[in-house]
Amino acid sequence: MKSETGAPAGLGFAATLVRMSHLVQHVFADVSRERDITPQQAQLLCVLTSGDGIGMTDLSRLLHLEKPSLTGLVDRAERRGFVRRVRDDADRRACRVELTPEGLDLAVRVHAEIVGRLDALAADLPGEDVLRVADTLTALLARTP
Repeated sequence: MKSETGAPAGLGFAATLVRMSHLVQHVFADVSRERDITPQQAQLLCVLTSGDGIGMTDLSRLLHLEKPSLTGLVDRAERRGFVRRVRDDADRRACRVELTPEGLDLAVRVHAEIVGRLDALAADLPGEDVLRVADTLTALLARTP
């Protein structure tokens, strides 16, 4: 059975989140393909737009990648000129990953395209519904480690 929006009715909270996760992954994949990068590189770039660089341990946690996988991802992004490793002033044994100027330009464009496509999905929904969903998801995200 379908709801009036055309979506399957009665999926439940968790099943709906799973479907939404797939949808977000598809948006990342589509935008990535158009920019000649991988979805993982798009995720890395989007995460790095939030600051002055992030340590490898924090990146591993944010991207849910094991250290060897993250190292490979950062290596490939570094070879393409999107990121660079810089010594962490707080811990000389560690490094932080930051965007290069080229990487920042690409990251901003990729992030804007992904956000724009996801916003477009809710364009015809009432504003209060969109805010309620955003608030609920924000509360859930605040609970995650």
